[in-house]
Amino acid sequence: MNLSAFGQRLTSESGTRSLMDDLGAIAAAGGDIMNLGGGNPSLIPAAEMVFRVRLQALMQRDGAFERAIGTYDAPEGDRDFARALAGILRREQGWDVSERNIALTNGSQSAFIALFNLFAGPRAGEDGGERRSTRILLPLSPEYIGYADAGLSPGMLTARRSTITDLGDRLFKYGVDFEGVEAVEDIAAICVSRPTNPTGNVVTDEELTRLGAIARARGAPLIVDNAYGLPFPGIVFGEAAPAWDDNTILCMSLSKLGLPGLRTGIVIANEEIIAALGAVNAIFCLAPGSLGPALATDLVESGEVLALARNVIRPHYAERAERAVDLLREGLDGCEIRIHRPEGAFFLWLWMPGLPITNAVLYERLKARNVVVVSGQHFFPGLEDDDWPHKHECIRISYADDWSRIERGLGIIVEEVRRACNGG
Repeated sequence: MNLSAFGQRLTSESGTRSLMDDLGAIAAAGGDIMNLGGGNPSLIPAAEMVFRVRLQALMQRDGAFERAIGTYDAPEGDRDFARALAGILRREQGWDVSERNIALTNGSQSAFIALFNLFAGPRAGEDGGERRSTRILLPLSPEYIGYADAGLSPGMLTARRSTITDLGDRLFKYGVDFEGVEAVEDIAAICVSRPTNPTGNVVTDEELTRLGAIARARGAPLIVDNAYGLPFPGIVFGEAAPAWDDNTILCMSLSKLGLPGLRTGIVIANEEIIAALGAVNAIFCLAPGSLGPALATDLVESGEVLALARNVIRPHYAERAERAVDLLREGLDGCEIRIHRPEGAFFLWLWMPGLPITNAVLYERLKARNVVVVSGQHFFPGLEDDDWPHKHECIRISYADDWSRIERGLGIIVEEVRRACNGG
């Protein structure tokens, strides 16, 4: 095919495509896959029963199911859901929001494509000529793999290396290098995930406040990727407060609640930004899907979604995180390894400083044994030209799949890392 530059970018090699290709190849070969690489949430029976009951209620309510699958919503998405969500955010968080501050998208990934390109990229100068492009700043690195190709023009992302604090007991934590952040010019928006995929890091309340102040001073919004965060799905293990103001764009999702197949992204922002997202939706897809918000409206309006997050979802992942860390600590005793303290989401970030092989080689060795992880070098969007050795010393491990497969997979990871540590 004779592809455009944009077409070539979309079809080129990427970490996400590499992961999905490998999962497909192993499945086609009939292998017993130990999937410790994907971002799919756990299938939690107690949560699935809640969703089943809500879907049955939707189907039994006169005309509700038919409207959910048979009519277009507004370009901003289901307004009943938006009103229900605004209501719970006013009651629980004290935020000054209404349905006019909420837009839905077909999954949060499509929201980031829209937002990044609404704010960053080439801009026309006052004389009509093109001036220097503005960029999205990622103040923490490593960061989410999905940001890498969200920009429709090259060079849209720039990032800063995270600071690293040793916490003892083989744990460490990333932080924001504020001096480096302040030095970046031509910033259209600042974007941070909280909790962070891939590391499980939760930016502190103080860091979030400082980032918000920097963004406001630059006349740029602060975009917070809250797919795993508060108030739902609530996969946060320590102390953290949700935050929003008129210069913050808070992106949420129903996916990590346990509904990834319904592709429902949620954006909370000022009314001007919500109107712009509605315009983008109208062009990209006419309107976002209706089934996800139709199923979840009563769940949100009643407050049951908060109880589900607090009593079912968070404890499930917190217990798994603790068990997985213990297995890696015990199995890799004597090897030079560090684990990012799991503060949220459902990933472990394993750092292997000084390992004789790169994470890419380790990835291939694990794949040969039907264990799929994600090689860490893919999680540094905006730092492509940075030769930081840290990029080649880490892997992301998910603990969301069936626990028996996770446990076996962790055992194989331990074997391969020990083999590499011993020069094999």
